Amino acid sequence: MFQTVANFERIGEENAFAVLARATDLARQGRDIINLGIGQPDFKTPDHIVEAAVKALRDGEHGYTPATGILPLREAVAADVQKRTGAPVSPDNVVIVPGGKVTMFAAILMFGEVGADILYPDPGFPIYRSMIEFTGANPVAVPIREENGFAFSAEETLALITPKTRLIILNSPANPTGGVTPKSEIDKLVAGLAKWPDVAILSDEIYGQMIYDGLEHTSLLSYPEIRDRVILLDGWSKTYAMTGWRMGYSVWPTALVDKVRKLAVNCWSCVNAPAQFAGLAALTGPQDAVHAMVAEFDRRRAVVVEEMNKLSGITCATPKGAFYAFPNIKATGWKAKPLASALLEQAGVATIGGPDFGIYGEGYIRLSYANSTENIRKAIARIEEFLQANIKAA
Repeated sequence: MFQTVANFERIGEENAFAVLARATDLARQGRDIINLGIGQPDFKTPDHIVEAAVKALRDGEHGYTPATGILPLREAVAADVQKRTGAPVSPDNVVIVPGGKVTMFAAILMFGEVGADILYPDPGFPIYRSMIEFTGANPVAVPIREENGFAFSAEETLALITPKTRLIILNSPANPTGGVTPKSEIDKLVAGLAKWPDVAILSDEIYGQMIYDGLEHTSLLSYPEIRDRVILLDGWSKTYAMTGWRMGYSVWPTALVDKVRKLAVNCWSCVNAPAQFAGLAALTGPQDAVHAMVAEFDRRRAVVVEEMNKLSGITCATPKGAFYAFPNIKATGWKAKPLASALLEQAGVATIGGPDFGIYGEGYIRLSYANSTENIRKAIARIEEFLQANIKAA
C-alpha cells in the first residue's frame, strides 16, 4: 500500500459538508429535508455582478492574471477596506485568493511547524485546528464561552501566549456562535500584544459586514501598533452571496506579501479572471443587495432566537453577527452530535453538532438562518416535536 507522510494522518475536515452530502442524499430519496446546516446565503448573486463576469468572458478575459490578482481589483479591495476600517491599505499588500480558506491555509503554513504554538478559537471554524495540526504545530484552544457573549476574552487569550507562540487566529463576527467581540476587549488584547512583538495575528473578518443591534465591526487592521503583523482574511462569499465563485481576498504585512505570492505561484497560479471582474463589480457597484440581505438575516435571527427559546431544554443566546445561532441543548439530556444526527435522520432538519467546531462546542448545536423564515419556523416546529417525543429517553 501507499505510504504517505504523517501530516496527512493529522488533517481534519469541515463536517458541514458531510452533513450537506447526507442531507442531499436523503432529499434524493424523497425525504423532506430543511437544511439549517450549511453556512451560505440562500440568495442569488446580484445581477450586476453576474453580468460583469459574463462581459469579461465575452471580452476575452480568458487567460492567466498576476498571481496576486488584477490591479483594478486589488485597488478596489484596498479602497473598500480603508473605507470600512480607516486603515491605510496599499494595493501591493492585497492578495486575491480562491476563497477565504486559502488565506488561513497560507498563513498557518507560514507559521506552523513542529515546536510552534498557534492559538485558535474554540468553538471555531474547524479548518483552523485541522491546518495547525497538518503543519505539525501545537494547536492551543482559546475558549469561546457563552457567558462571555461568545466573544473572546483578551485576558484569557493573552494568558495562553508563550515564547513558542507564532500566530493567533481571531474571528469576529464568529462562526459558529454569531458572537461579536466588543472593541473594549479588542483594545485590551492589542495592548497586551505589545509584550509579544513577534506574534502574528490572523484576523478572520469574513462576516464583518453582517452585524446587528447597532453594533460596529472593529477590524484588527484599525490598530496602527499591530498593523505590521496583522493578516486580514475577507472575501465575497458571505457578503455578496458568492460562495460558489471561490473569491476571497487578504491583506498582508509587507514582509509577507512575496511569500504568499510565491505560494500562489506554486499552488493556485491565480484566481480565474472572469470571477475577478465579478468581484470588482461587487465592490464598486451598488450595495443595495448587501443591505437587503443583512436586513433579512436580522429578521430571521429574531425568529430563530424567539422560537428556539420556547423549546423545552434549549436556551438560545442572541447572536450579534454572521448568520448562525448556537443554542445550548445541555438540558435536553442529549450530546450534541447524536442530537444533530437524530434531527437530520428522524426529523428532517440538518444542523451541525457543536463538537464539530471544537471541544468547547459540546452542549450546543449550530443553526444557520441562511434559509427562509417559513423553513426556519417549520424546522423549529420539527425540532420541538422531536424533543417532546425523545427528551426523556435521551
